Amino acid sequence: MILPEHVVALLAPLVALIVVGHHGLWRITRTVVTIAHEGGHALAAVLTGRRLTGIRLHSDTSGVTVSVGRPRGPGMVFTALAGYVAPSLLGLAAAGLIALGWAQQLLWAAIAVLLATLAYTRNVYGVVAVLLTGAGVGVVAWYGSPGLRAAFGAAAAWFLLFGGLRAVRELGRARHRQIRRGAYLLDSDADQLARLTSVAPVLWIALFTLVALGCLAMGGWWLVGELLASFARDAGLLQHLG
Repeated sequence: MILPEHVVALLAPLVALIVVGHHGLWRITRTVVTIAHEGGHALAAVLTGRRLTGIRLHSDTSGVTVSVGRPRGPGMVFTALAGYVAPSLLGLAAAGLIALGWAQQLLWAAIAVLLATLAYTRNVYGVVAVLLTGAGVGVVAWYGSPGLRAAFGAAAAWFLLFGGLRAVRELGRARHRQIRRGAYLLDSDADQLARLTSVAPVLWIALFTLVALGCLAMGGWWLVGELLASFARDAGLLQHLG
């Protein structure tokens, strides 16, 4: 059965919110957000002229991206900054493509990005995680109907938007727990940025949060707001004609 477009638009965020909000499901799917996070570090490193040497993804959903270059300066700041904003920005880009009706192009672009990530992944768990993610996207891109591709793409966009925000929230809570335990040298992206720029970690976390909320608001409008407004206008017109 093919669901109406406005029904898909409403179900996709609900499904994504359940996945992100449920502890067990989040533990399984959070690796996808980690792939986006480490991919953000990797892309920023390449764009700033650093030499990317490898990406590692771990079963506890953490990850690390290693690049070689100057230990300080704008390039290193941009590379450290890119991780936590990447999932939300990718979710926003996906929402834009879905709103334009480019679901199939979105899925093939995601496969291309995952293949590029795979080329730099340096541990077995990471390779398996990227391959499984790419296989799931590939099956939908190759065999899915246009409606299924659009629904899958919308759900993926919402998942990245919600997941990016939850990852930032987890960062703040993890830092708070570590500080309460007396940890002295913290190694989160926010703490690395603080050492690079002398800007307090909490301000970097605030920036990550603002980016995530902004992407969620804009992406949500693209995915739901305009569609529902169009549906309401069409319903009003039909009622007027009746």
